[in-house]
Amino acid sequence: MFPVNKISEIRKTVGEHYFMSQMMLDFVPPENIRLDPGKIQIYDAEFNYLTGKIGEWTITGAAVYWDPSLGHKRTDASVCALIFRDDKAHNIFLHDLKYMIVPNEHPQPLTYQCDLVLDFLAKYNIRKIALEINGLGNALPEILGDKITQRGGGIYVQKISNNIKKESRILNAFEPLLGSGRMFAHTRIQQTPFMSEMLGWSPIGGIGHDDGLDAVAGAINILPIPVHPIGASVRPYHANTNFKI
Repeated sequence: MFPVNKISEIRKTVGEHYFMSQMMLDFVPPENIRLDPGKIQIYDAEFNYLTGKIGEWTITGAAVYWDPSLGHKRTDASVCALIFRDDKAHNIFLHDLKYMIVPNEHPQPLTYQCDLVLDFLAKYNIRKIALEINGLGNALPEILGDKITQRGGGIYVQKISNNIKKESRILNAFEPLLGSGRMFAHTRIQQTPFMSEMLGWSPIGGIGHDDGLDAVAGAINILPIPVHPIGASVRPYHANTNFKI
């Protein structure tokens, strides 16, 4: 009933696991499912604001997502993720991850993190952030809003309340990208715990940390900010002032 190319397109869109279990009725036990970091394509190019490209790929959108926690050592990590999108090829570029560690003795751990997050946004000239407000994050919009005001404003905070199981969010975000070779990551990501999180992750839960995975899944699932190239470099214009009034 379906052309082969249509079936291939569906398979690429929904991912191998979903396709086999839901469309081929070939059940795969959850404990056998893993995320393979070896399927991520690594790049070292920076985003070019003039051309709107990362290397040869034209970027059409960007998203920043913050999955907060207290950020103390030996606890869940507080992670802010930046991704770029290429909607023509449907690629996702994991460009940077900020794992925030707050000194245990710091009297205001959330305020401390807000400063780090705003520095992260300023570094990449991003004016919108999605903030997960489940649990601890419920107290953050007001604190972050005050910090934004102190810095002159101009940043929009999107509140995200998740009611889907975390393991499902992660699997549904990553599996189609990894299976079709559309997941890219900057070399700096290899210096974070992210790859180790992938190796230790399981959809049945209870294996290691997954804070970076959850933040990236959040960034993948939200509506991105449109990205447009700035254009050619600005050239100074020298006016002719040799005239009389």
